[in-house]
Amino acid sequence: MNKKAFLMAMITVIIWGSAFAAIRASLQGGYSSCHLVLFRYLIASFSFVLYALIPGVKFRLPAKQDWIRLLLLGWIGISTYHIGVTFGSQTISAGTAAMLIASSPIFTTIIAIFVLKERLERMGWIGLFIGFAGIAIITIGSNDTLTFSPGIIFVLVAALATSVFFVLQKPLFTRYKPIELTAYVTWAGTLPFLFFSPGLIEGIQHATLEANLSAIYVGIFPAGIAYVTWAIALSMGNASSVSTLLYIEPVFAIIVAWVWLQELPSTLSIVGGIVTVSGVLLVNFLGKKKTVGMTIDY
Repeated sequence: MNKKAFLMAMITVIIWGSAFAAIRASLQGGYSSCHLVLFRYLIASFSFVLYALIPGVKFRLPAKQDWIRLLLLGWIGISTYHIGVTFGSQTISAGTAAMLIASSPIFTTIIAIFVLKERLERMGWIGLFIGFAGIAIITIGSNDTLTFSPGIIFVLVAALATSVFFVLQKPLFTRYKPIELTAYVTWAGTLPFLFFSPGLIEGIQHATLEANLSAIYVGIFPAGIAYVTWAIALSMGNASSVSTLLYIEPVFAIIVAWVWLQELPSTLSIVGGIVTVSGVLLVNFLGKKKTVGMTIDY
């Protein structure tokens, strides 16, 4: 991985790590999950429109044969993912959500086995088992009362969605610039959110200042800039090497949530997160006969 790819990936990890706390702050400040995902992606979409209109910027229209794939990318990687994370963050801590999202390489590996015909060594299968055991521990310890939280299901669906997103996204980097591809999938992913339009203005007016600033932040940075820096990193470096940096993302998420919201995941959830990441590392460094890259989005 070259230095620029490393720098772009690190910027992404730090910004995405802060997104979980920002989402929680917006939800606690008066936003509904529906209005938050719509508002942040209206901001992100408008930001890309402004960029495309800058004199001298050349934005190519996508080829007709790619329209369906771009729509699917947006609906899966943006719409499904962010609905899962945002709705899930209503009932679980920012750090717990980040650790569950860190499990997405496990789902990527399973998809790669069937779609890309990847083969795992024995250690790979052991790593998958350890990873799912970690997810189970996080689920059990998602709150201090050791009761199941429905937010877990939403975030796991988001983790699965981001895994599918990578498999569909990677081939398009050969035909589109990172910022073009990011803009197209952002616009496509924003369309389903328009269903949540009723009451948006009233929701913004009744939210606290902190909630509104947090929503603007996640619209510009995690939903916009970080997607571009991640796409640049993937286009310039080996995807599997770049993606290893995402294993430290929950650390940033936990630190930001602790400083900003005075919120920490339960001890059992932290243990589960360590077990899950250990399983992911085992799969990717000792368990594969053919390397497949991964990505996690916020």
